[in-house]
Amino acid sequence: MKTSLLDARDDAAPIVQLADVADAAATETDLAPLERAHAFAEPLLAGRSLDTGEDALAHADGVAAILQGIGAAPSMRAAAYLVYAGDFLQKPDEVVAKAFGESYASLVNHTRRLVQIQRAAREAQVESQQRAGQTERVRKMLLAFSRDLRVVLLRLASRLQTLRWYAASKTACPRALAEESMQVFAPLANRLGIWQIKWEIEDLSFRFLEPDHYREVAKLLDEKRVEREQGVESFRVELGAELARAGLKAEVQGRPKHLYSIWKKMRGKGLDFARVVDIRAMRVIVADVPACYAVLARVHERYQAVPGEFDDYIARPKPNGYQSLHTVVMDADGRPVEIQIRTRAMHEHAEHGVAAHWAYKEAGAKGYAGVSAGSDFDAQVAEARKAVLRQLLAWERDFVERSVEPGAPAGTGVFDDRIYVFTPQAAVVELPTGATPIDFAYTLHTDLGHRCRGAKVDGQMVPLNTRLSSGQTVEVTAIKEGGPSLDWLNAELGFLQSSRGKAKVRAWFNALAQRDTIARGREAVEKLLQREGRTAMKLDDLATQLGFRNADALFEVVGKDEFSLRNIESLLRPAEPAPSEDEAIVARHVRAPGHTPQGGVLVVGVESLLTSLARCCRPAPPDAIGGYVTRGKGVAIHRADCSNFRQMATRSPERVIAVAWGEPRGDRVAVYPVDVVVEAGDRQGLLRDVTEVFAKEKMNVTGVKTQSIKDSRGGTAWMTFTVEVSDASRVAQVLGAVARVAGVRAARRK
Repeated sequence: MKTSLLDARDDAAPIVQLADVADAAATETDLAPLERAHAFAEPLLAGRSLDTGEDALAHADGVAAILQGIGAAPSMRAAAYLVYAGDFLQKPDEVVAKAFGESYASLVNHTRRLVQIQRAAREAQVESQQRAGQTERVRKMLLAFSRDLRVVLLRLASRLQTLRWYAASKTACPRALAEESMQVFAPLANRLGIWQIKWEIEDLSFRFLEPDHYREVAKLLDEKRVEREQGVESFRVELGAELARAGLKAEVQGRPKHLYSIWKKMRGKGLDFARVVDIRAMRVIVADVPACYAVLARVHERYQAVPGEFDDYIARPKPNGYQSLHTVVMDADGRPVEIQIRTRAMHEHAEHGVAAHWAYKEAGAKGYAGVSAGSDFDAQVAEARKAVLRQLLAWERDFVERSVEPGAPAGTGVFDDRIYVFTPQAAVVELPTGATPIDFAYTLHTDLGHRCRGAKVDGQMVPLNTRLSSGQTVEVTAIKEGGPSLDWLNAELGFLQSSRGKAKVRAWFNALAQRDTIARGREAVEKLLQREGRTAMKLDDLATQLGFRNADALFEVVGKDEFSLRNIESLLRPAEPAPSEDEAIVARHVRAPGHTPQGGVLVVGVESLLTSLARCCRPAPPDAIGGYVTRGKGVAIHRADCSNFRQMATRSPERVIAVAWGEPRGDRVAVYPVDVVVEAGDRQGLLRDVTEVFAKEKMNVTGVKTQSIKDSRGGTAWMTFTVEVSDASRVAQVLGAVARVAGVRAARRK
């Protein structure tokens, strides 16, 4: 019977009940963990096949054997059986926890979940023919589960066993699986320093991805095998004798050859097969570091070294912790031979990588593989784990092609700043640590975030401010139409953690406030057009004539009271013929006998001319001012920096006239109305607090206009005060006091 351990279990398959399995396991408490796990899984896996076609029990045996080959402890190998047996249990977490402990239950749960999600993601990619993103997806999945490094080791061993089965059975390996193995799993094994798995995954993936080149290299190796093996063995014996004569105790080995490595060098450096240096290679293992350098010295004395082919990875270890001395020398026949020199500890790390640390940890004080744990054992294991985490982070950076920031301490914050969760379709979503379902929704799509009203995590309904964890599957419930809530921006409620989500919510409320402002401006402009009898005029044409890019831009400034409707009136009314002389312009206006210019404003060169202070900018001494000759209302006095005045002066420069502030007459002090605008966070008592400031400064307030709008900051109040001053320079001093009122964001003269 053929069954996928990764998909839903066959309904006809017998289900092992919780009580039965627990009782059976309890009777085997005297067995070693590995034997107990094998006995536990055998009846469940016997006769089953994986979706690849491989026998399930044989696959578990193969994974356990691979783990043993890299030095993993028996308890780690036992987990290989429990992971696959878990697919045939009703409640695998409870069963495994009761029979083998919580640690095994957690490992089984995480590994099975990762495999299931990885399978679903790969199938989704194949269906959509979008394989380009597959590497990134699998990388993120492995990172999501990498806090338990046993999961990573099990996945590496399982993938190698799958590739071995395809090769042994001569079954065609799916290209997507081979590419994933080459691009994700082999680099991961390299980063963890597990060379045995790394080389074999590369060679097998190379065999399936480029079969013609694989056979070419294999044929070249096979044709020269007898000659090469004789030469290597002869050199090994000779080198061993030389070191013995020098009094150096060392183990000299021939180093295995790897087809993919040879092919990569041939292709990358443009070399033919005969010139690839490490086809002939030796490995020398000694007791300590001084012996490494002593062997190196003797080798260079006896043989001619190849220039530029020496590397000291003991003094400068590779990022994954690899240490060794590499040199290339010429043998008696003038052929290059690569020699690697290392200590036994370096060799164990190079071959087994992180698995060696787990072997020592599992062995405890009794030791493992001849290595005993000292008093500082726990500290060493903790440091080893940190080093592994640093390598996982570096492996991740290999894919995104970014380097560590200068000055950043190595290994800090590894995986602490982000999590990886899944959509129901098994897509991987990267989020900041502490992210919520709303952050998840905004990451997928802005509109989905706006309409989000509920969420399920691993099938269970949860509040929207629930903090997510790596490996969870999140499903969002959304309404057809709607927007976010202002509560989402309240940091105390914890609805949003991502900067993206917060920015999207603020943008939504800002857009809402802008729509309200545009609506007010449109209403004011349309009423003006009705009064002027110009309702047929196109609004976009009107905006263009006034210097705006479109009608909404005009409505927005009108709605904010930043653009006077008088400018539109001036545009709509027909222009009079331009006079020939300035005196004729003044003569058309009514002189008021005995009239004193308003506010002591004098028109240069003209006596007793009717003047009025413009309401758009409300000038007051000592403001720089300018005059504009109006139709029937004399000279309008504007501040020189008034935007309306500049626009009118541009259209009709002949109407601009020089004016100046006159000297006050008598003892009466003239006062001038000035508008000031205050922006503040809306709150109770705000208007009272601001008016108290004006009262304390003895500044008379003759008018107030207020407006409140809801926005991303909880509400904004806009207040326009008309105050009377004799000197405009006092306004800045008073506005400084207003700006210190609680909640006030800005205070300025209009």
